[in-house]
Amino acid sequence: MNISIEQSGHKGSFYYEENGDRLAEMTFTMAGDRHMIIDHTDVADALRGKGAGKQLVQAAVEHARAKQITITPLCPFARSVFNKVTEFQDVLNH
Repeated sequence: MNISIEQSGHKGSFYYEENGDRLAEMTFTMAGDRHMIIDHTDVADALRGKGAGKQLVQAAVEHARAKQITITPLCPFARSVFNKVTEFQDVLNH
């Protein structure tokens, strides 16, 4: 699954598209230059149970590591992924 990122100003999203349809999306807001707040995750029914949401979180973690920023997962789904995957916790804002 190829996850893309788009950002305009301090708002953005990680998303997966297929045939022009956005089937999975996780939105975020930047609080300054070094802090990302994940606020919502939405996955189409066709992708449920296939790990699409986790892949969105993983893309955010990889982006955060590359840009040396921290993440606060306000979205309950993203927060649950961070709680389960200890390897992602290095980018959590404490």
